[in-house]
Amino acid sequence: MTFIMKIIYRSRILFLLCTIIPFASFSQAFSDTAILIEKIFSRYTPQNPGCQLSISRNDEVIFSRAWGNADLENNVPLTTRSIIEAGSVSKQFTAAAILLLEQQGKLSVNDDVRKFIPELPNYGIVIRIKHLIHHTSGLKDWGSIAQMTGWARGTKAYRNEDALEIVARQKTLNNVPGAEFLYSNSNYNLLAIIVQRASGMSLAAFTREYIFIPAGMTQTQWRDNYKRIVPNRSIAYVKVDSGYEADMPNEYVYGNGGLLTTTEDLLKWNAWHFSGKFGNPSLLQKQTAVDTFNNKLINYYGAGLFIQSVGGIKVIRHTGATGSYRCYLGYYPELKLSIAWLSNTSQFDTSKYNVVGEVEKLFFRKKAPLLSKKDEPQTVPLEKIKVYSGRYRNERTANVIQLEIKDGQLFIDNRMPLKPVGVNVFKVQNDLLSFDKPDAFCWGNEDQDTVRYIRVEPADVSAATIGAYTGKYFSDETQSGLTVAQQNGTLLVQVNSYTSYDLKPIYKDAFRIVDADGVITFERNEKSKIVKMKISVSRARNVEFMKMD
Repeated sequence: MTFIMKIIYRSRILFLLCTIIPFASFSQAFSDTAILIEKIFSRYTPQNPGCQLSISRNDEVIFSRAWGNADLENNVPLTTRSIIEAGSVSKQFTAAAILLLEQQGKLSVNDDVRKFIPELPNYGIVIRIKHLIHHTSGLKDWGSIAQMTGWARGTKAYRNEDALEIVARQKTLNNVPGAEFLYSNSNYNLLAIIVQRASGMSLAAFTREYIFIPAGMTQTQWRDNYKRIVPNRSIAYVKVDSGYEADMPNEYVYGNGGLLTTTEDLLKWNAWHFSGKFGNPSLLQKQTAVDTFNNKLINYYGAGLFIQSVGGIKVIRHTGATGSYRCYLGYYPELKLSIAWLSNTSQFDTSKYNVVGEVEKLFFRKKAPLLSKKDEPQTVPLEKIKVYSGRYRNERTANVIQLEIKDGQLFIDNRMPLKPVGVNVFKVQNDLLSFDKPDAFCWGNEDQDTVRYIRVEPADVSAATIGAYTGKYFSDETQSGLTVAQQNGTLLVQVNSYTSYDLKPIYKDAFRIVDADGVITFERNEKSKIVKMKISVSRARNVEFMKMD
């Protein structure tokens, strides 16, 4: 062997050693990680509903596993090929279809929505397609309105056309388009309709041709017909006292949700999308760009994706929930890491132990937040903050919060402490609460929209005055009626013969709907007689009901 050949030979041996040893150490390290993952997911047992988890690094799948049962009646194990519904993780695919149609020249995200959906009322201000994409349209959530009629989602087989009909009956918007982020499924049901009207293809057909097939997502389709037979589909289950009950999304609406898929297919989408292969040129930057409100502050909801950070690590992600299906899909660009999780049970919704969060901890250490001097708590004399004690009304939702002194400190609803960072500025978690006068403040932070609160006096509802609110009410916006009645000296609102909610007074002519996340405000005429009421819930504000007697 010549000297040169010996050098080449030794170089090859050295190269092999350098590649084999790190691979072996990685294999051992990840073997330990896999054991920890198994421990995290041990609550999913073979006889109960379960989940899938798939993880990729540098577009290579490094872990994929399923736990639990897909069909309790037939005792079918849940596998990595079981089909599970992705809930609102579906929205990024609807948004992607819109962006691709813009690239094809068939629409612009700056188009007036009424160009494609003339059924919508003219609210005197343009709602653009981009407002739908970024949840800034102000359109009320149709499902929230349907619930006011006694026919919540899941009780009827709603279609996108039904969603449009409900939205088109609304006389007002939640907010000025572009002024604030307010999540509404109506936005994405209308986007699905726009895809069909702009392309001549249903959203299901369009995404199959331009996204699912090119990305290799062979197990993915839409639940545009919930009666269709879907091989390997898992059943969704809710936990009840007697065990489990099926809790399926038996509806035709899709675009807001309705994606039937697997975690491995979701990883294929991330790999294809985040490598810049979607669109020509790539639409990745457009889909993951943050939006801005009318006031130029940042809206961190991109095109069907939240652009956020976890412990200082950037993540592009979304969660999903429809019926009792649950989903998470996240991409961590600094780590080139993707995590996809799908579950066929809502059993652990209230658990403090978040399995996805625990998996994140295995792959990165969260960074400590950087504190600026203005975030540092200051000592403010008690007599200067006592003036802020009281009840305050949210100008948008009509709900209230209580500020009160406890142990020499100001608290919200007796549970969230306010840390003074100035005489009239307080820090609550990561937000700032700023008083411009003793009876009004704004709640927000430097990068996002702010909400104004105004001081109100507690309600004074006596036995002599409570009867003024009772009676029958009807809404043109919901095409349904409600009854406000007295029971044991308190008020309740009856939705139908078997559904009613207690009303708790919170300030003058305003009541909280107990157990329903909403507020009813009553309005009087010039003679101080109750003539109407408005219902506001988290995604639908000021739905009007006129008093009929």
